[in-house]
Amino acid sequence: MLRRVSRSIWLRLALPAALALLGALPASAQDAAALRFERDGEPLEALSLGELRERCGARLVEVAHDPYYGGPKRFWACPLGAVLALGFGAAPAPDSRENFFFRARDGYAKAVSGARLAEPGGWLAFADADLTPQGAAPAWQPIERRQVDPAPFYVVWTGAGQDDAHRYPWPYQLVAIEIAPFASRFPHTVPDGEPEAGAAWRGFTIFRSECSACHAINGEGGTVGPELNVPRSIVEYRPAAQIKAYVRDPQSFRYTSMPAHPHLGDADLDALVAYFEAMSQRKHDPHQPR
Repeated sequence: MLRRVSRSIWLRLALPAALALLGALPASAQDAAALRFERDGEPLEALSLGELRERCGARLVEVAHDPYYGGPKRFWACPLGAVLALGFGAAPAPDSRENFFFRARDGYAKAVSGARLAEPGGWLAFADADLTPQGAAPAWQPIERRQVDPAPFYVVWTGAGQDDAHRYPWPYQLVAIEIAPFASRFPHTVPDGEPEAGAAWRGFTIFRSECSACHAINGEGGTVGPELNVPRSIVEYRPAAQIKAYVRDPQSFRYTSMPAHPHLGDADLDALVAYFEAMSQRKHDPHQPR
């Protein structure tokens, strides 16, 4: 067993030597973590950590400001574009209109456009560099308010302005990536029958980008946060003003992992409530017999 070097010595290692040392990770540790790739609900590929590192050009990356750790961090990571190319045969193009879902083991399911993922700066991190010295299995500092283990994978961004977790996906505990139209995977979240230029459709767009990673409508969406439509819609037991205030600043109500949304204006929050009201008339409860 290689002896553990001190952190100060480790930080002075040259990058090529450090990568060589990282290659000494036990095969069992590399194979235990695997990332699944799916298209329209059908499995395409499952790549182990060892395969990803070998084929995607793993390296040391520095994040100037991690929105969940609240400061600078260093990770061992693979370029996100290279990972997506391995899993799906090609990386998304800058004009891609495909919808990707990033699924975490805790039920988080973040929807993001292919065009966003095509931007440079995205990385698939598989270890905290400061906690993973030579010969060691991937280790992580616990993350966010709940202090959870972000393993096996964490998507991070290094570009200017990419620390905005509302605009860029930063999913941790990542286990799968899927390409599928949002409406086909979650058809009962769509406000069919509402005027196309109406507030409900604008609210649906906001729900899709800001809320669906954690919350479900009619049993479709993320499962980290509460279901918002069945058996009772949130607008059936919470006043609209309270809903909007809570979405904008949850911490003013209670200590929670739900992020604040100060970037949503009054018109955005009005549209979100209009969407909830429209969906309250379109209930589809998967837990009730048909």
